[in-house]
Amino acid sequence: MAENPFPLGRDQLLAAYRTMRTIREFEERLHVDFSRGDIPGFVHLYAGEEASAAGIMMHLTDKDRIASTHRGHGHCIAKGVDVKAMMGEIYGKVTGSCRGKGGSMHIADLDKGMMGANGILGAGAPLACGAGLAAKFRGDGGVGVSFVGDGASNQGMFLESLNLAAVWNLPVVFVVENNGYAESTSVEWAVAVDSYVDRAAGFGLPGVTVDGTDFFAVHEAAGEIVARAREGGGPALLECKMCRFYGHFEGDAQTYRGAGEVEDLRANRDCIKIFAQRVTETGVIRPAELTAIDREVLDLIEQAVAEAKAAPLPTAADLLTDVYVSY
Repeated sequence: MAENPFPLGRDQLLAAYRTMRTIREFEERLHVDFSRGDIPGFVHLYAGEEASAAGIMMHLTDKDRIASTHRGHGHCIAKGVDVKAMMGEIYGKVTGSCRGKGGSMHIADLDKGMMGANGILGAGAPLACGAGLAAKFRGDGGVGVSFVGDGASNQGMFLESLNLAAVWNLPVVFVVENNGYAESTSVEWAVAVDSYVDRAAGFGLPGVTVDGTDFFAVHEAAGEIVARAREGGGPALLECKMCRFYGHFEGDAQTYRGAGEVEDLRANRDCIKIFAQRVTETGVIRPAELTAIDREVLDLIEQAVAEAKAAPLPTAADLLTDVYVSY
């Protein structure tokens, strides 16, 4: 076996690949099933952005809490939410992680530290501040992580959260997943600064921009920022420049994209291809090992879909369950 030049061991490299491949196949299957009319509601796919979720979440534990976006499937999977429960939720079935009541944009699993995907742009940032405040009060070294896209970064509550986290010195990491489009508007037309690091600096926060298609760049930067937050160093911002392979939502005609743009992205900026090439060309991981993971992931997704389709729908009696909490 070749000498390992990476900061992660073989098992960790294989785990990172499995996470990214699971996200990809999950999203590719939803793309097909949604087009068939099998899935109710709305769907926003994370395909192409897997390195961000995988690279960041490898530094987190169940005690760390994340607040996701409307494009949250990748964050859920990387945080350890059960894939079958997620599929059941997207199909609106009682076996779902939220018993079929949340759907694609509101999957949550508090046991895994996943506070929920969120249909309101930027709304996860205040939640992450709350998680950070709770962790600081408990003194357990936990961190809160907020994910927003480049469009949601313009929301007032996101900017207010940057300020609050800085004032209270909260252990919060603000991740801006910049895929270049706020729905259909290019970031060049929607944001007045050249870098989101400038936004962070305006509130006294450190920040860094990385290539979001490079798993290792994301992993390294996230590791430093998360460790800093755990040790009482306060909040920081991480911008991941990345690309999405599908439209803003399923059904998006994508007329704002140039001819051949998506094909070029899939050929030259696929974070999974880039990762696989790097780990196999060094000889640390054999291609056959990745192929075996591919098969296992496809089997898992097939099982998840079959079980979701066979599961029962919630009943009228389920309507008011989980609405109120008795203290």
